[in-house]
Amino acid sequence: MAERIAAVRGLRVLVIDRRDHIAGNAFDARDQHGVLIHRYGPHIFHTNAAKVSDYLSRFTEWRAYEHRVLADVGGRLVPMPINRTTLNALYGLSLRSSDEVQAFFDARAERRERLENSEDAVVAKVGRELYETLFRGYTRKQWGLDPSELHAQVCARIPVRTNDDDRYFGDAFQCMPADGYTALFERLLDHPLIEVRTGVEFADLRERYDHLVWTGPIDEYYDRRFGALPYRSLRFETETRATPSGELLQPVAVINHPSEDVPYTRVTEYRHLTGQVHGASTLHYEYPSAEGDPYYPVPRPENRALYQRYAALAAREKGVTFVGRLARYQYLNMDQVVAQALAAFTAVFGAERSRAVHA
Repeated sequence: MAERIAAVRGLRVLVIDRRDHIAGNAFDARDQHGVLIHRYGPHIFHTNAAKVSDYLSRFTEWRAYEHRVLADVGGRLVPMPINRTTLNALYGLSLRSSDEVQAFFDARAERRERLENSEDAVVAKVGRELYETLFRGYTRKQWGLDPSELHAQVCARIPVRTNDDDRYFGDAFQCMPADGYTALFERLLDHPLIEVRTGVEFADLRERYDHLVWTGPIDEYYDRRFGALPYRSLRFETETRATPSGELLQPVAVINHPSEDVPYTRVTEYRHLTGQVHGASTLHYEYPSAEGDPYYPVPRPENRALYQRYAALAAREKGVTFVGRLARYQYLNMDQVVAQALAAFTAVFGAERSRAVHA
């Protein structure tokens, strides 16, 4: 939003962040061992929207990267999302065609007239055994709720494949910023009309502005007038090991741990994502939490109803634009956030004249 407002409309923009750095949750930096990590967990860029990839390509070169995830099931690593290889490994089968895999799913799927929740979304596609093995425990750890208590979209967004495609995403454009996300944001914000201040709270600002672009939690903007919107947070435990020959510690960047006997949900090795060659490699063990920085809006009907009360206030708000995952209380991928911001800029500032803007 800031870049478009400055570059297209020639308006002055002040960008603030309460953290001590730019780039939000996509922030990456070298740790004390010199390993480039994503401080707030793995961020994988993928999109089918040429408008989004073309826009971001103005600010970064890319390195090709297709994300792959394995799930640890009793010490055996199998591809996620579920594909033909997953089934053959878990059940000692030799399924060879998509038709055979689909027949396997069809024989186990539990018919649902309506997908009321995430449990329905999974068992209706692959049956209860795979649901219990790969989905239920992971989801309970991730969200602090049983899948039966979550909107169907939470698990429905994970594809199920009948072929051997082991990529996590199927998008046409799958790449990582060649110099990292922070470098991308530095270039994006490098404009003479954009001022950036970090470590600044919105409540502490005294500057006057004509328009506000709010990307924080919408309930925070309204002082939680109707109550707090629930979010899930994350905490990370870090382990760095020597890799004197530049080797990698995991076969893929992310290994999921669906069992509830394991307290963390996944382990990420960042050098897979960054392509960095180094004499050490850093792992992040990811622990979901109810406390901490807001990461994920919790998709339940009662939470959506509470958000709608705030959204009704926002619709009447003059001179404020709400954009992003927290401001819209939506579980959005990075490309969706970029697309939303570009659309919001056009809708709000397309016919605007020069004036001071605070973002």
